[in-house]
Amino acid sequence: MWGPKVLKVAIIGAPNAGKSTLSNQLLGRKVFAVSKKVHTTRCQAQGIVTSEDTQLVSSWWPDFSFRHKLNESMLKDPWESMKHADIVLVLVDVSDHWTRNCLSQEVLKCLSQFPQIPSVLVLNKQYLLMQAKPGPWEFHSGVLTNQSPQEICDNIIREKMLEYLPLEVPYGVHQVTEMWEEGPSGELLIMQNLVVPRKSHMMMLIGRKGKIISRIAQEAGQDLMNAFLCDIPLKLSVHMEK
Repeated sequence: MWGPKVLKVAIIGAPNAGKSTLSNQLLGRKVFAVSKKVHTTRCQAQGIVTSEDTQLVSSWWPDFSFRHKLNESMLKDPWESMKHADIVLVLVDVSDHWTRNCLSQEVLKCLSQFPQIPSVLVLNKQYLLMQAKPGPWEFHSGVLTNQSPQEICDNIIREKMLEYLPLEVPYGVHQVTEMWEEGPSGELLIMQNLVVPRKSHMMMLIGRKGKIISRIAQEAGQDLMNAFLCDIPLKLSVHMEK
């Protein structure tokens, strides 16, 4: 009798190699935030794809070659979780002529620690599913990620801040969710306060006549609706640290 199969995939690569983008493509919709700036993802993330009797669990980490004011928990190398991987997917951005011809020292070091784990450069979803081995699934077939709805929300809002704010400003923003509840018509009511350390940062985040914060709220709200499949009237406010 055939039983369930599972494949644990570790995804590694240089900053902005496309780890979140690949995972969104595997899931079939945008769940993970994507930005051209590093550290849009602030913690280890997992994407879960279930196809018939096979479950694929992909894991990746914040870019471990760039450590910009990260929490101590984010500075841990991904090697501990690599121990449990069945296969390693090494992502290379071929559009980047600076990195496409070689792997970074961090990636090579990570691979050298686990020579017994198969690693590949280019894969597709069907190939991954064929590599699965018998074993119990780790998640329900309807689960797409191990990230909580709150983490998904925070990351998507952060993605927009990284896109529209300069330099280090987004990394100093503290996100505080003030409201998260279901509305009378089934909509998800989210209100988040963005706390910044300086008045100049607050002015940049708000933008002239409130255009920047309005754009962030509009675009993040649309992405959240696509992720959660419901209406989300997202409201954002900006305050300075006390």
